[in-house]
Amino acid sequence: MSAFVGKYADELIRTAKYIATPGKGILAADESTGTIGKRLSSINVENTEPNRQALRELLFTTFDALPSISGVILFEETLYQKTSAGKPFVDVLADNKVIPGIKVDKGIVELAGTNGETTTQGFDSLGARCLQYYKAGARFAKWRAVLKIGPTEPSELAIQQNAQGLARYAIICQENGLVPIVEPEILTDGNHDIKKCAAVTETVLAAVYKALNDHHVLLEGTLLKPNMVTPGSDSPKVAPAVVAEYTVGALRRTVPPAVPGIVFLSGGQSEEDATLNLNAMNKLGVLKPWTLSFSFGRALQQSTIKKWSGKKENVPSAQAAFLARCKANSEATLGKYAGCAADAAASESLYVKDYKY
Repeated sequence: MSAFVGKYADELIRTAKYIATPGKGILAADESTGTIGKRLSSINVENTEPNRQALRELLFTTFDALPSISGVILFEETLYQKTSAGKPFVDVLADNKVIPGIKVDKGIVELAGTNGETTTQGFDSLGARCLQYYKAGARFAKWRAVLKIGPTEPSELAIQQNAQGLARYAIICQENGLVPIVEPEILTDGNHDIKKCAAVTETVLAAVYKALNDHHVLLEGTLLKPNMVTPGSDSPKVAPAVVAEYTVGALRRTVPPAVPGIVFLSGGQSEEDATLNLNAMNKLGVLKPWTLSFSFGRALQQSTIKKWSGKKENVPSAQAAFLARCKANSEATLGKYAGCAADAAASESLYVKDYKY
């Protein structure tokens, strides 16, 4: 069966292609209220709506950084927030040629009949919510599925349930004008080697693209947000060139060329490691039919948040830190990052076991 072609088809293709522009990537600022609370508590700042708004305003008004950003994933609260001067965030972004996006899943729940594996919830009223988000200015969406590597994991049940869920979400988004970012994250937790991660990544992505096709999803109007292929968190690290070889190899075997862009999650890597690995992938001398870019949350924000510490007088230095990370990752999408943006904060691991949004 052919792909779905609805009234938004041309717009979906245009939006996905723009987000995948070489030299640009996505800022993931879609932390739920609970997750952003953890970020704020790490700098002893109270988790209140004004403080959440202030952090997002700091990021979205770093105007020198915005040419490196093609899209920003927002949390529902943020989609409707304004700057302190009263300008809606969606207008600030759109005026700077940055496309607003929205997280639409409702988090993960345990999948019955498995050893602690999960599935993603959020299908209730998803179509109606997508319609509202489109009206509010969002043009793409994100839905995170989570899988883990273990002695018998991921199970076939977990792979199929999450693939079907991602496909169902994707077609609902497209019917309502939103480009779906398909995110099947394989957690780094464990002591497996990079070959095991590569094998599981290929198996999962093959199932995801089978499901997307079964649901008639228009691949040209989607983006993929996968994990990088790395050894488990309890295994020795490998060089960026090795990560690049295994990651690009897994993607070349599974991701159709119709997909315009692949935007990696950072998965708890340090800011610098995520950038170096992305850079190594783009330097790799093999055919890559899609743009390889970033959709980073922690790996774009961590040193920025530390510099800010909730104080107005620190905003300029925090914005300078954010600009440095954005520029570094922009260069990495072109394979031109020379490793000059690293400091102690950028090299700090951001790994959190069994990470929840």
